[in-house]
Amino acid sequence: MKRKINIYLTTSTCLLIIIAISSCQKFLDRKPLTATLSDLGSGSLDGQSFNLYSTLRYAGFSTLPWIDFNSIRDDDAQKGSSQTDGAEINAEFETFQYTKNDWATNTYWNDHFTMINLANQELYIANDSLKVTDDASLRDVGEAHFFRAYAFFDLVKAYGQVPLLNFYFKNPADGIKPKAAVSDIYAQIDKDLDTAAMYLPLNWNSASGTNNYPGRLTSGAAKALWAQTYLFRQNWPKVISLCRDVISSGQYSLTPNFYDIWKDGLNGVGKNGPESIFEMQSLLGQNGTPNYSVQWGTSQQVRQGGSSVAWNLGWGWNTPTQNLVSAWDNSDPRKNETILYSGQSDGGPSEGGYGATLPPYNIDSLGKPGFLDRPYWNKKVYTGNDPAMRSYTGEINNSGGADWINHRIIRYADILLMMAEASNESGDGATAAAMLEQVRARARGGATDILPYIAYSGQSQMRTAIKNERRWEFAMEGYRFYDLVRWGDANSVLGSLGYAPRNQYYPIPQPAIDLSGGVLVQNPNY
Repeated sequence: MKRKINIYLTTSTCLLIIIAISSCQKFLDRKPLTATLSDLGSGSLDGQSFNLYSTLRYAGFSTLPWIDFNSIRDDDAQKGSSQTDGAEINAEFETFQYTKNDWATNTYWNDHFTMINLANQELYIANDSLKVTDDASLRDVGEAHFFRAYAFFDLVKAYGQVPLLNFYFKNPADGIKPKAAVSDIYAQIDKDLDTAAMYLPLNWNSASGTNNYPGRLTSGAAKALWAQTYLFRQNWPKVISLCRDVISSGQYSLTPNFYDIWKDGLNGVGKNGPESIFEMQSLLGQNGTPNYSVQWGTSQQVRQGGSSVAWNLGWGWNTPTQNLVSAWDNSDPRKNETILYSGQSDGGPSEGGYGATLPPYNIDSLGKPGFLDRPYWNKKVYTGNDPAMRSYTGEINNSGGADWINHRIIRYADILLMMAEASNESGDGATAAAMLEQVRARARGGATDILPYIAYSGQSQMRTAIKNERRWEFAMEGYRFYDLVRWGDANSVLGSLGYAPRNQYYPIPQPAIDLSGGVLVQNPNY
C-alpha cells in the first residue's frame, strides 16, 4: 500500500548523517563511518560514499514519488492500484493538475536535496579537510560528484530552475538560496560528471576478474549519465563522443534475451547483468535476513483486493495504459515481456513468466475476492512472483511484496539508442540505422519474420523510427514523459490528457518556499 510520509525538509535542513545501509553482501554490507576526520586515511571516505548509495533507497528515488514524476505522467503508464488508493495522484500526475503541497511532491524535492547535501559534505571532507590525493579516496570523490550531478539532473528536468547548492554549509541560513538559471545547473552537472568520469574506475574487478562491488559506480556510468544530459540539450557531438566511449570500453553488452534483464531471483541473470550501467541495489536474504531491501518492486507488484491474498503481491502502482496496449504491435515480443494481462497466462518462461494465470480484472474488485484492480500490470517487476524466490525470502503474498528487486536506472540499450538519435540528427544515417538494429535484433530474439531491419531513407523517417523504438524498449521504465518533452511532442501527445506548456515543469513545493522566507520564487504560471 501507499505510505504517506509527510516530511517537509528544506534545502537548509537536509544535512543529515545517514547510516550507511547495504545494497549487496559484498558492497554495501558495511558498517557506517564512525571515525573522526583526523582518523581518516587512504580510501576511508567509503563510509561517506555508501551514505550516498543509501539515499537511492529514499522514496524520491525508489518508490511512489519517483514513479509519479517519471512514469505516470506519460501516455503509457498510469497510477494503478485500486480506484481509491492514492486517488489524489490521478489528478496531479495523470491529468496534470499539479499541486504545490503534497507528500509525494515534497518528498521528491527533499530527497534530491538530501543527496546533494550529502555529496557536498563528502566533497568538503575530501577537499577541504583531508585534501585527499590517493586513488581510493579519489574514487570516492568521483562517486560524490556523480550523485550530485544525478540529483541535479532529476531536479532540472522536473522543476527547471532550482537553487544551486554546490557547497557545504553548517549554518542553515547559508543554505537558503534563490533559484539558479537552468544553464548554470547544467554547467554544474558538466563539471561534476567530468570529474566523476576522470576518477571513477572502468570496473571494480579484482585481479582474478571478480567484481567485488556489483552496482558500484564506474566511469561508464558517469559518461552514460552525461550523455543523457547532453541529449536533453541536443548537443549531438557530445552525445556521440560519450556514447562511443561507453561502447568502445567493452564493459557492456545487451542481455541476449530481453526478458532476462528483469530476472532478480535466485538464479537471475539480469541483476547487475552485462547490460547494467547504473542499477539501484536491493538484497533480501533467506527468510528475510539479511535485509538491505528497496520497495521499488513492491510498489509496483500486482495488487489484489478482497479477502483472497494469493495475488496481493504489492501496492500495484505504475500500470500500463490501454493506449500503450493498443498502440503496440502484437508481433513485438517485448509487448508480452513488458505487460501482464489480468485473467491471462503470464506466458511462462519463454516470455519471462512462471506458468501462472492471473485472476480476472474487475473495475470494482475491492471486496470481491478473486479479481484484480487493473487489467494490465508492469511485467518488468514481475519477478516478485517467482515462487522459488518468495519461498526463499519468506515474502509470501503481501508479507513484504518483492523487496529484492533492483531498479535498472541506466542500461546499455539507452547508450545504443542515444547514439542512434544523435547520429541521425548529425546526418549520419548509417550509424543511426546500425545502432537501432542492435536493439531491434535483440528484441526479435532470432526470429526472421518480425521487427524487420529499418534502413535509413531520410532523417525524418529515421527520427520517427528511433522515437518508436525508445517507446517500446523502455516502456514502463520512466523515460517516456521526458522524451516527449525534449522532442517537443508533449503537447500533441499528452494534450488530450490535460497537458499544457507550463506542465513541463512542476511547481516548487510550497513548504520550501515558505521556509525560505520567500527567497525561493514559484515557477511561472503557478
